[in-house]
Amino acid sequence: MPAIVGPVAINSISGGVVTFGDSFYVSPKGTSKTSAGSGSFNTGNVIITNNGLSATNTIDPDINDQNIAANN
Repeated sequence: MPAIVGPVAINSISGGVVTFGDSFYVSPKGTSKTSAGSGSFNTGNVIITNNGLSATNTIDPDINDQNIAANN
């Protein structure tokens, strides 16, 4: 049975899924890539990191990591 959806205003979406009308199968997709060196992503009250030299290789020779464009 079709759904009737009236005027909609979405100001902001921070994660989650928004669906309108009939939804049989909802499959949200998203990808991201993060590069971080040593001593990164630490959480706590007192953090002591001793890194003499840190280098992060951000070269990506294969360009495409997680293709989602054709997988809708």
